[in-house]
Amino acid sequence: MADQLAPQWLALADTPNLDALAARGAVFQNAYCNSPICAPSRASMCTGRLVSNIGAYDNGADFPANTPTFMSSLVENEYEVWLSGKMHFIGPDQHRGFQRRLTTDIYPSSHVWTPDWNESPVANPGTAVDQLSKSGLCTWNLQLDYDEETRFRSLEALRELGRHQQDPEAKPFFLGASFTQPHEPFITTREWWNRYDHDEVPPPAAPAESLEDMHPYNQWLQIHHMVDKYPPRDEDVQNSRHAYLAMISYFDEQVGKLLDELERLGLADETVVVVTSDHGEMLGEHGMWFKRTFFEPSVRVPLIFAGPDIENGEYSGEVSLLDLFPTFLDLSNTEPDAPIDGHSLAPVLKGKGEGERDAVLIEYLSEGVCQPLRAAVRNRLKYVHVHGEEEQLFDLDADPLEQSNRIDDPAYADRCDALRSQVHRNYDPISLRNEVLASQQKRRQSHAANPFPGWDVAPDFDPADQYVRRNNAQVTNIEHRYPRV
Repeated sequence: MADQLAPQWLALADTPNLDALAARGAVFQNAYCNSPICAPSRASMCTGRLVSNIGAYDNGADFPANTPTFMSSLVENEYEVWLSGKMHFIGPDQHRGFQRRLTTDIYPSSHVWTPDWNESPVANPGTAVDQLSKSGLCTWNLQLDYDEETRFRSLEALRELGRHQQDPEAKPFFLGASFTQPHEPFITTREWWNRYDHDEVPPPAAPAESLEDMHPYNQWLQIHHMVDKYPPRDEDVQNSRHAYLAMISYFDEQVGKLLDELERLGLADETVVVVTSDHGEMLGEHGMWFKRTFFEPSVRVPLIFAGPDIENGEYSGEVSLLDLFPTFLDLSNTEPDAPIDGHSLAPVLKGKGEGERDAVLIEYLSEGVCQPLRAAVRNRLKYVHVHGEEEQLFDLDADPLEQSNRIDDPAYADRCDALRSQVHRNYDPISLRNEVLASQQKRRQSHAANPFPGWDVAPDFDPADQYVRRNNAQVTNIEHRYPRV
């Protein structure tokens, strides 16, 4: 899993490992996240539920411990379920079904990032675009610290899980390897920067819009990101886009190392590999940055499946991260024991066709806005509803840059009505707004009383069990040899 990887960039990036995986796997060309912000998107993915159904509204909202996850379902079905890297869970349960976490998380697990809609729209220096003036080259950085550890622990885990597979009663495994790149800040080392010609990195295709010409919710986000205070210079935009490409190539190399290790350990032919991201990145399109908006670069994600019995092909139907939960259950022959909002992709992966599907639903209830947002996408038509504001409708085939609102075009009336009805099914934006505001107030009070609740996850390692610390040296060496003799 990458963080903030917009799939539109994969056509431009140097990604030999992802290209090879896609060439032998199933590629979903129109895959979406269900909330374009880190923690809610991941909570939604893990539960197969929309964030409005589980209360994981923002990056400071608890991921309820009593909500079933695909991880807990796999554990119940006798899988070993491990995680290396980021998952950005908020709350006291930092495992949520993962039996082992091999690194700490990169961001806080507390309520510290709880927004306050009563004050929105409000500038947020923590996510302001003034950081783009620092985009470009470095010798080393925090993201490399984290991703190097994530890669190391992932490879180490594959070797240990491979040893387990040699036992007659071995359990199958699920390993999550979740990297933080290409999330901002957009900085990288010369090794990756030099893969690209700076002058050939394309500028944004969708021109920047003036603040007054934007839809209100995008105005709120521009104020939140302080674009009105720190309009990025052309060189900042170019440096950021160049570094973003370089960071994608770094992620691709980590994927390649994991795939090579699966092959070396003899596990490749019996392992399904999935590559995705939690959301995308605007990178200056429409003059916007980071995520949070419903424009395509923000809400689209890559999604590739490859492995045994996975039919090779490209699929154009809209799917979402909600669909991973039921798909993983189908691939592991596990029955769901809780409501799921997504739909299994297993029939597509098995070559049985895409079939008819409901619209993909996308929500945003996090920082930078002050009203609930919900969108529906189906058959390349996107309907956007912001409570109390003008509706939007985009024809993604005729208008891929989403520059023309077709909401009043009679030629789209019937299809728009169908999408509108899906957005409003079991959806009360007034009540939802009140629930979000009440949740924010409680969490802000909780954080003020206890800003460091002690929920940080520690890697699951007991030094006494490592290497030859307390066991027989000869026996331990035999047990750790792979393959056994």
